[in-house]
Amino acid sequence: MDDVLWKAAGKLRGSVDAAQYKDFVLGLVLLKYVSDSSGDGAFRVPAGARWADLSPASERLGERIDAAMSAVMRANPSLDGVLPQIFARVDQRRLGELVELIGQVRFGGRPARDVLGEVYEYFLERFARAEGKRGGEFYTPAGVVRLLVEVLEPFRGRVYDPCCGSGGMFVQAERFVLSHRGRLGDIAVHGQEANERTWRLARMNLAIHEIAGDVRCADTFYEDAHPGLAADHVLANPPFNMSDWYRDPSDARWRYGVPPAGNANFAWIQHIVAKLGPRGRAGVVMANGSMSSRHSGEGEIRAALVEADLVSCVVALPDRLFRSTQIPACLWFLDKSKSAPGEVLFVDARDMGTLVDRTERILTDADIARIAGAYRAWRGHDHADVPGFCHAAGLDEIRAHDHVLTPGRYVGAAEADRGDEPAADRVERLTKELFTHFEESARLDLVVRDELGRLRDRRSDG
Repeated sequence: MDDVLWKAAGKLRGSVDAAQYKDFVLGLVLLKYVSDSSGDGAFRVPAGARWADLSPASERLGERIDAAMSAVMRANPSLDGVLPQIFARVDQRRLGELVELIGQVRFGGRPARDVLGEVYEYFLERFARAEGKRGGEFYTPAGVVRLLVEVLEPFRGRVYDPCCGSGGMFVQAERFVLSHRGRLGDIAVHGQEANERTWRLARMNLAIHEIAGDVRCADTFYEDAHPGLAADHVLANPPFNMSDWYRDPSDARWRYGVPPAGNANFAWIQHIVAKLGPRGRAGVVMANGSMSSRHSGEGEIRAALVEADLVSCVVALPDRLFRSTQIPACLWFLDKSKSAPGEVLFVDARDMGTLVDRTERILTDADIARIAGAYRAWRGHDHADVPGFCHAAGLDEIRAHDHVLTPGRYVGAAEADRGDEPAADRVERLTKELFTHFEESARLDLVVRDELGRLRDRRSDG
């Protein structure tokens, strides 16, 4: 079924702007599904708006689809303002072919939230791959989302995402609750997304999975859409190293230091800290530079967060997890009520993951279980350091490293003898070490350039 639908997606290539492409296809897939399974009570489909009313050979097919979308949105408040109504403006011949292909798929027989949810997630992943770098704006790899959720264990309470993309964090949190015998409604989701088109994807995703949520379309830094929220859990994958962001130096959120204008990494982290309730916890995907950069005051902000005992764990991720960027990534876990005060768990997972092709690596179930298990053991006071993998460091040890949080500095080398290490493994290990040195070199280059620039400015003023 998925392959048929992906083939159908190709019918509009060339006649629809690439940025609108997935909106058309996902909107039609949703309309087909609600027509096939409206009897299960998930969605209401008014007369005249069913798939059977949309013959591929119909005159003014695009106008009829637009009218059907409007009718479905009026009948289902969760879809209000979400479905696309732009079908009258595309090539009607290709649209007819697309409708005919989608019409061959039969969705009935399983609950709406299961079948359509799987299809929707499949499409988001395929669209993210097809769009490359831009796909990262709305999609986070499934393994990374699962790892965040397995570590945080959001059994109940308020879940927040300040840059929610297509809503994948919410869906995985809800899936975690249900897999642990919880119920829909045990968590309440809140979020915002600056890109209107991506926000519509999130709204549609929540509706498909029957998740009630308050997700707003707004720029997080310009307009905090949930000013009074005290979240129990925050899950987020902010844009890496964002330089074009609204910055108000007097913003009350910058409690630990004003983030530099050229990089929003520590603006995201401080916004998330400000959103946590008294016992709130957060998991955030960050660029690796956040762990070590001292550029434009970032080192001071990081030190202040550590000294405030807000950082509970830092995980260095393997490369090639994100198709949308070659920037190495890590995970920050923050906690307002740490079970081990004055201590941070460092996990080096750079050697984990399995390559599925030359450009993409995935985290396996075993990888996720091992990392999450290490965190839970540490949080439950049952931790044991594993050389080369994890280490619990006290504040004095972190201060000795000038508050640099790169796990490789703390976990040490693995105990295994590498004398009989296979050649392929040795090459991969040495390559990772080399790229780590490249990254550090690039960071130091920025620091030197910044200092030279300041020196020139002082001489000019003099």
